[in-house]
Amino acid sequence: MDKTQREDSVRIGLYIRLLGRPGMHPPAPTWQSVREQALAAEAAGFDIVVLEDALLYSDEAGNLGVWESVSMAAAIAASTSRIGIGHAVINSPYRHPALVARIAATLDEISGARYTLGIGLGNTPDDYPLFGIDADRRYSRFAEAILIIHELLRTGRASFEGEFYRARGAELVLRGPRPEGPPIVIAGGRPKMLRLVTRFADEWNWWVAESKNTDGLRRLTEELALACEETGRDPATLRRSVDVFSVAVPGTPEASPEVLRIGGSPDEVADNLLGYGALGFDEVRCSLLARADAPRTEAIAWMGEVVALVHAA
Repeated sequence: MDKTQREDSVRIGLYIRLLGRPGMHPPAPTWQSVREQALAAEAAGFDIVVLEDALLYSDEAGNLGVWESVSMAAAIAASTSRIGIGHAVINSPYRHPALVARIAATLDEISGARYTLGIGLGNTPDDYPLFGIDADRRYSRFAEAILIIHELLRTGRASFEGEFYRARGAELVLRGPRPEGPPIVIAGGRPKMLRLVTRFADEWNWWVAESKNTDGLRRLTEELALACEETGRDPATLRRSVDVFSVAVPGTPEASPEVLRIGGSPDEVADNLLGYGALGFDEVRCSLLARADAPRTEAIAWMGEVVALVHAA
């Protein structure tokens, strides 16, 4: 498939999980297993791999740790040659926005212009107090952060004095391979966040994990169009991506009816994923459900036919 065809088709990505704890089954990810998944995704033709960004999750069995996502993204960028790398998404309260801009420029340099900066206002409230991170009034914090990040990546400089963040003459001297920096993707599902998307983002991102969420996605795309109208943004200039939890490969146990589960033959899975394209999404990033007793690389390889079908549509 030539480059023009790829740009006109729905892109497809792989969501690589970084969470786990000792003794769990299947085993917690290691750098070796993450690397193998990224290389398998590249071989299968995926357009991008995306990583979660969190410090700690909790479930009924206790705490789940998460590998630091920026370090993992850099290692993946150095280990691959063609596939895109992104975050789904960077948790804004963890890092000063000037640091986020420097991280994005550096990852773009390491990857040879394959990095996409995904960022959101944060959605892991349980870990902030445990690690001493200020995350109150998250929207207001994020509104200041994205302004600094956008200015640094697009112009190389930012001067800002806000309630939460200050950047007094910050400068990115080393800019990476793209003059205006990597693309910025903002995840948001509320009207104020959608207006920030239209002001500062190249792409809007959301996620779906329940079978009934199609109507919700349609409603959000309509609200995004209204936000574009309010801010004077041409909707055609704003890409859209969705993280799908989950795509089931053969042999995966059944789940409850409420949980989104896209399965079946490669043709059936591809048809389901292309349904998001019909809703206006340019990119679908898949979190895979795989057999616990099989390497995840097998599930990724099985998806190769699905990837080809999505690209060919």
